[in-house]
Amino acid sequence: MTATPTTPRPTAGGSALPVEFAGLGRAFAAAEGSRPVLRDLDLVVEAGEILAILGPSGCGKSTLLRIAGGLDHQTAGTVTIDGVAVQPYDTRCAVGFQEPRLLPWRSVAQNVALGLPRGTARSAGREHVARLLDLVGLADFAGHRPREISGGMAQRASLARALARNPSVLLLDEPFGALDALTRLKMQDLLLDVHAAEPTTVLLVTHDVDEALQLADRIILLGTDESDEGALAQPGAVIQQTVVVPGTRPRDRGSAELAELRGRLLDGLGIDRHGAARGIPSTTTIPAFPY
Repeated sequence: MTATPTTPRPTAGGSALPVEFAGLGRAFAAAEGSRPVLRDLDLVVEAGEILAILGPSGCGKSTLLRIAGGLDHQTAGTVTIDGVAVQPYDTRCAVGFQEPRLLPWRSVAQNVALGLPRGTARSAGREHVARLLDLVGLADFAGHRPREISGGMAQRASLARALARNPSVLLLDEPFGALDALTRLKMQDLLLDVHAAEPTTVLLVTHDVDEALQLADRIILLGTDESDEGALAQPGAVIQQTVVVPGTRPRDRGSAELAELRGRLLDGLGIDRHGAARGIPSTTTIPAFPY
């Protein structure tokens, strides 16, 4: 008797794995039939790469992230991790949200332990949680409750909880969006430190162009196609730009090369970077103080 071939089941994470989207599309039911959000998306994210996803609100960035983790499903095309189709709630992935979402009645260490894979031995779990808390700088706050720590510290605990799963793919949906500017910069540096210590493939949704340039190896810009008259040519977002960010991390935030890329991305997002639309002349000369 000939055995019937079956699709291999995904195994729990551990090492960084590549993610591939092929002809991906997602449409939602609507009164008029269906509303396409994503279409014709072809993308390969290399193992260990940090990919940033930019685009205007409502263009499908978070939808793409959810599909990658098996929290949603595509209506066209395929998505695979290391050649194996993504399964619902795929155990090879972990998700970091914009809000920490810590359980208030548990300590920081207990919240982080919630991310441990099912079946982890108690002693091994304690050691892993302790190592992660040390990695994100929370070793001295393991016994604190969420109300006793700052917002930035809570977000670090949330990141440690995601890493506790030993994910092959880490999905981050605006993870620092609710933080103040200074804490956000510190969290960006922390993420790079964590990625160096715990290499994994990262898909990062962000609205912050500077954050994308600081963290990512590549940036994709999602958007819809418009006709010459400015009308929507075809519904559903596609990849409008792919930008390879030069240099090695950590990067100089004041780099002139990054400033040029920043301008290109802002243009792609429809942001008037020079004020020309308001009649303000552009200049490359900074006037002497006092202005």
